Amino acid sequence: MSSFYELGLAPELLSGISELGFEQPMPIQEEVIPHLLNHPGDLIGLAQTGTGKTAAFGLPLLQHIDTQLKVPQAAILCPTRELCLQITKELDRYAKYLNKLSVVAVYGGADIRRQIKSLRDGAQVVVATPGRLLDLIRRGSIRLDEVKTVVLDEADEMLNMGFREELDAILDAMPPNRNTHLFSATLPKEVAVLSKRYMSDPYTVTIGKRNAGSDQIDHVYYRVHPRDRYAALRRIVDAHPTIYGIVFCRTRQDTRDVAEKLIRDGYNADAIHGDLSQPQRDQVMNQFRKGYLQLLVATDVAARGIDVADLTHVIHYHLPDDVESYTHRSGRTGRAGNQGISVALIEPRETRRLKMIEKTLSDRFKEGRIPTAKEIVSNQIQHRISSMDQIDADHALLNEILPEITLQLNGLDRDELIKRFVASTYQPLLSFYESAPDLNTAKVRSKSDRSTKSRERNGRRPNKRDGRSGGSNSYRRLMMNIGKKDGLSPKDVIRAINDATIGQRVSIGNINIEKHFSVVEVDEQFASELGRSLNKSRIGRRKAQVQVEG
Repeated sequence: MSSFYELGLAPELLSGISELGFEQPMPIQEEVIPHLLNHPGDLIGLAQTGTGKTAAFGLPLLQHIDTQLKVPQAAILCPTRELCLQITKELDRYAKYLNKLSVVAVYGGADIRRQIKSLRDGAQVVVATPGRLLDLIRRGSIRLDEVKTVVLDEADEMLNMGFREELDAILDAMPPNRNTHLFSATLPKEVAVLSKRYMSDPYTVTIGKRNAGSDQIDHVYYRVHPRDRYAALRRIVDAHPTIYGIVFCRTRQDTRDVAEKLIRDGYNADAIHGDLSQPQRDQVMNQFRKGYLQLLVATDVAARGIDVADLTHVIHYHLPDDVESYTHRSGRTGRAGNQGISVALIEPRETRRLKMIEKTLSDRFKEGRIPTAKEIVSNQIQHRISSMDQIDADHALLNEILPEITLQLNGLDRDELIKRFVASTYQPLLSFYESAPDLNTAKVRSKSDRSTKSRERNGRRPNKRDGRSGGSNSYRRLMMNIGKKDGLSPKDVIRAINDATIGQRVSIGNINIEKHFSVVEVDEQFASELGRSLNKSRIGRRKAQVQVEG
């Protein structure tokens, strides 16, 4: 493999990418960069997301910009705001030592007046979502008659999102002799038609097989009964203590339901879907990118353009309807040389659809067994043991009280001491999974097993907060004068209860949110205390009046 210094890039660009730690080009960069530097013309690049496409098209594009000319000379179109901002950020880093070069992002959901001002200040590279760019063209706020290169990034996604008319209008507003570079993870019929209309004898670069999945992704599927789907999801998550991934659902309602259950059960999770405002979406995505959230639950549409580094898993809570969607979903993990896992939960009747995906991707899926209670508890404990090497145990205060602690524990032998410390640390987890059935085997279970499994599907996950004690099994109801009309969600209620009971474990039962009021079941021993704490406190968007029933 060659180095970046052998590709023909300008010294200024080499300095920029050197600071970013770039050493050897990825396969698509090694093929595309020298071609675009030396052979102007149209190009089709077929490669999975996360394979280095931005640098592949971005570095040659930047090198060809005339920094003395303060007009748009290149346009990059992409499907979503997130991808638009990501590409802009990367181009700015590459161009750090290119003087007087301006890259401007334009996208919906932001102040268009600021974007117009940035364009008028002399933008030379415009990164845009199709809807906002077409709006600017129709307003007369941007002229594209000096554009020499247009890049269609994730072209299949833009067409899937219904941007065909916008793309036609934008491309028709550009000079006919421009260079068009189309990048896509898959090449469905719609993308092929687009390329034939707007490209002339394009040079094609294919990394891997067409429409194939990444070699860095392991594909695993689990057969589940529909009623066990959520229980299976939880077991997969619990069996992987370091999981950091996206859970894909079919509909907005499914996304909301799964996210609310995960939050209720103590996971660091949240959802993005079409009902969120842009500020709400940005807040969730910022939390996820920073690692504050372990799981992001999303629909296909809401997740388009998301690029988050180091995702370990993509979980298909529902299989998508087409192979292209599966490819884009699974391509969120296994990036930049990292290995990723794509997990599909399938019902028996979906086996044929899974086989079609296998055939198209030319990749064999492995059938997995839903983790058992023993495997989950063992994985959790082994993970804690393996992380002990990083713990600094040499504390002056600890050393001072160590003789006293040793004296107290003197009556316990080694095995008993280990058992008690493990049990005290993992008591909620051990209790929760103690009678959990094997979801892989029995089609018909005893009444007691079904009761246990029902608790697993609907009950709360043991809260991980240190120091929480177990509660009773009886509930009392809290009545609140706020409901759906106030924008209240179960997540708001759970957060309010957790904030009011720091250091304690409070079991929560059913949460029923009506239009004008809400009812929540809580552990009866904490009901009175919670009623006083939550009364006149802010829950969600407004102050609540809370009464304890009975």
